[in-house]
Amino acid sequence: MVGALRTVVGVAALALASTAGAAPKAPHIDKTVVLVHGGFVDGSGWEGVHRILVQDGYNVVVVQNPTTSLADDVAVTTRAIASASGDVVLVGHSYGGVVISEAGLDPKVKALVYIAAFAPDKGESVSSLIANPPPGAAVPPILPPVDGYLFLDKAKFANAFAADVAPQTARFMADSQVPWGVAALEGAVTAPAWRQKPSWYLVATDDRMIPPAAQRAMAERAGATKEEIPGSHAVYVANPSSVAALIEKAAQSAPASTPAR
Repeated sequence: MVGALRTVVGVAALALASTAGAAPKAPHIDKTVVLVHGGFVDGSGWEGVHRILVQDGYNVVVVQNPTTSLADDVAVTTRAIASASGDVVLVGHSYGGVVISEAGLDPKVKALVYIAAFAPDKGESVSSLIANPPPGAAVPPILPPVDGYLFLDKAKFANAFAADVAPQTARFMADSQVPWGVAALEGAVTAPAWRQKPSWYLVATDDRMIPPAAQRAMAERAGATKEEIPGSHAVYVANPSSVAALIEKAAQSAPASTPAR
């Protein structure tokens, strides 16, 4: 009986130690990471990245853009930045890169992170950036617009967007697509924040939505700190640890605000 009791106590102690080891790290109260999703999806895809960043002590805000127009999405993202505590590391995936390029001039934003994203220059939009794809590049299975909105062909979604995501998750992503407004694709950036703020870029080398060669070109033009990893367009879903690691590098390297006197 005594031996059994000792065994139970020992197991309980190990469980408590395991739980204690999973406790969040000291908070980075001076920084908030704002995550901006792209077209055809919503902010729920950031769940894995969010979990890691929160575990590592960062404040995180996940933006839920309507993806109806660039102006609307910038307005929603700007409100998210305003709600954030301390300095902001602004992160965008895919079309979200257009949004952060426009919204990133906000003085609270200290760094930009592009995850397999568009990084347009002044006057550029998604429409202009995809107008002349590199020879041999995969063609995204975008269906003709209906009432001004776009969808991806569900049957081809996984292969094009989320080839390395668990099949059941990719199926859910295909079935839960968010309509992407043609007006959002055509929204042009007026003053790209990457010309004034430090930036980081993660190239997904197996991307079939934005050609990796185009990602590299945009990263180099922006003067971004660039990393490359194998991954589909949904690399932030399939490999949240690598995405979170780059975001944390940006957060740790970005200049901090000067404290008010």
